[in-house]
Amino acid sequence: MTDVEIEYCVPCGFLDRAEAIQHALLTSFGDRLDSVALVTGDHGVLEVRVDGEVVFEKAEDEYDVDGIVREVRGHLT
Repeated sequence: MTDVEIEYCVPCGFLDRAEAIQHALLTSFGDRLDSVALVTGDHGVLEVRVDGEVVFEKAEDEYDVDGIVREVRGHLT
């Protein structure tokens, strides 16, 4: 099974985005994931990691929940 971490910037107010990603992942892959954890951060971070590997980083990618779901799908075993 797979662990997902969503690190989000608290001061930036990215909790809504992190929760949207979490909801989409649990809805799509809930039975294939061990966990989808929200991790607090700062400095503008919004990053999604699958088993420690970064699959989305706000600094490099456009925020798109469907795109993030596709990236995670590609890492599921």
